[in-house]
Amino acid sequence: MVKLRNQYELKLMRDSGKIAAAALKRAIEGVKVGVREIDVDKVAEKTIYKLGGDLSYKTVPNYPFATCITVNDRVVHGLPTERQFVKEDIVSIDLAVKFKGWHTDCAWSVLLGKDPKKQVFLKVGEKALWDGIEKAVDGNTVGDISNAIQSRVERAGLSVVRSLVGHGIGKNLHEDPEIPGYGPKGAGIRLKSGMTLAIEVIYTNGKGDVVLDEDGWTFKTADGSLGGLFEMTVIVGKKEAEVLTDWRKV
Repeated sequence: MVKLRNQYELKLMRDSGKIAAAALKRAIEGVKVGVREIDVDKVAEKTIYKLGGDLSYKTVPNYPFATCITVNDRVVHGLPTERQFVKEDIVSIDLAVKFKGWHTDCAWSVLLGKDPKKQVFLKVGEKALWDGIEKAVDGNTVGDISNAIQSRVERAGLSVVRSLVGHGIGKNLHEDPEIPGYGPKGAGIRLKSGMTLAIEVIYTNGKGDVVLDEDGWTFKTADGSLGGLFEMTVIVGKKEAEVLTDWRKV
């Protein structure tokens, strides 16, 4: 069941989103050549706690980290390791915050270098995210979001990962509805103001198929192609969505 949030609940979601945005910004700033993945995770964790939040990923059984960090052909759910970042890595950071019982979720991919093809790859994913968010308004459908993402990604010759999706969010980290990164316009439930969604763009420059790594957590591309991940938590609005986790505005 998809729930509409009241004004008090939306305020708590906004507060949660501010913490998530600040943590994501600090984590992104920490991604540098020679830095370890686990060090970036600790930066995010420290920021979340300092600002009064808690780790949403504590609610995931047996997951001990504040973030998921994936590099290059790793797409989602990567365990932060001792690996040091190197030049031209594509690094994706995914984190979620729980504040007074309310969750927000966000992710961003960055490039440690200036490879033009990789820069274009990431720019497509970012634009696809904002295309999807633009459709998160009263009267549209989940399919309108999905189709906007798919159109941007596939026009660029890239592939949506179809086995992984965005989702509703609120009292739980993952709630209804599922929000695929592909599908026809007009499909799925109709959106209403006050819904809270985690819209995700999960894509590759290969065929889009993923497999589970040996660690039992990380999904990586089946063909060794690059993966990208962009995600924001939003409130569905009457005329435009309200983005709660925009780290660029912190």
